[in-house]
Amino acid sequence: MQEADVQEPAAQTDLGLTARSAILMEAATGRVIYEQNPDERLSPASITKIMTLILIFDALRDGKISLQDEVTTSAYAKSMGGSQVYLEEGEVQTVETLIKCIVIASGNDASVAMAEYIAGSEEEFVRQMNERAKGLGMENTNFEDCCGLTDSPTHVVSARDVAIMSRELVTKYPQVYDYSTIWMENITHVTAQGSQEFGLANTNKLLKTYEGCKGLKTGSTSLAKYCVSATAVRDGVHLIAVVMAAPDYKARFSEAEKLLNHGFASCSLYEDTMEDILLEPVPVTGSLQDYVEAGFEGPFTYLCTGGENPAGVTRETVLAAELEAPVEKGQVIGNITYKLGGQVIGEVPVRAVQDVPRAGYADYLKKLGETLLP
Repeated sequence: MQEADVQEPAAQTDLGLTARSAILMEAATGRVIYEQNPDERLSPASITKIMTLILIFDALRDGKISLQDEVTTSAYAKSMGGSQVYLEEGEVQTVETLIKCIVIASGNDASVAMAEYIAGSEEEFVRQMNERAKGLGMENTNFEDCCGLTDSPTHVVSARDVAIMSRELVTKYPQVYDYSTIWMENITHVTAQGSQEFGLANTNKLLKTYEGCKGLKTGSTSLAKYCVSATAVRDGVHLIAVVMAAPDYKARFSEAEKLLNHGFASCSLYEDTMEDILLEPVPVTGSLQDYVEAGFEGPFTYLCTGGENPAGVTRETVLAAELEAPVEKGQVIGNITYKLGGQVIGEVPVRAVQDVPRAGYADYLKKLGETLLP
């Protein structure tokens, strides 16, 4: 997906938030719509698990694990306090069940069990979490466990970084919504003491109270206070609202609602599927091949804010009149430019889809010989 290169927050009014830090981001473009002290390093509590889930879905994508793999709970995983699903040492659950335990019920024990299954130890898993965070440009993040249970003052994430990792999870792995939208579900504990049903209840109350809410993660400790990364979709606009260090349980949800309401009231998404764009081959000189085929990656999206009308977006395609060989696959040979109100809001590069080598004297002789053959 091509996106307009616009990341700065739009002009904003004070929403009167009581949380220490907050940010509102549009998921498709990554554009920040509203921010309040977004870069302070704060304790994230269970919002930590968003990165844990990214690594789990990374492993699923790469074929390192599957949803039906069976995971055995260690004594260490069982020992986790805080929010948990009460896994017993030696208990076996599938990867998919543990994902549900993490997403729905914020199970610390389930998080550690998955960390050990994927990386061999929580310590190695946390190293991978920090490496992944660095790759995403999360500049104010340092993870020290995989679930956010720690009271360490150096286990920190900023609201901006929470939005960045939330965006990575929901845009790269939208299947997470298959789990984060579950309100209640039972799992079965099978241990030496027998089988027992256990109910998972979603910690994100916005699922029941806010239209379009699809997730994502809550968190609270005495150090972190009350946090939430809430996602919602309406009329094609996909928003991520992060609230950190809210003073109480109700404030984190009410202030996430304020952010989302502000976003939906002020934003509309322009999306060009680009399916109607037909590119002519570009002439090439100095090669036995007369043309090179052109291609691009789409769709293109742009977030309109502050009264901008997406109907006013225009598109112009310009290709090179002629190219000289050699031409390399992936070489930029043109641009598709988008404008709104006369201002460029984004460009999509047009690239060569194959190599076109330069022809030498011997190549021309060979071609001439082939032409003269009966």
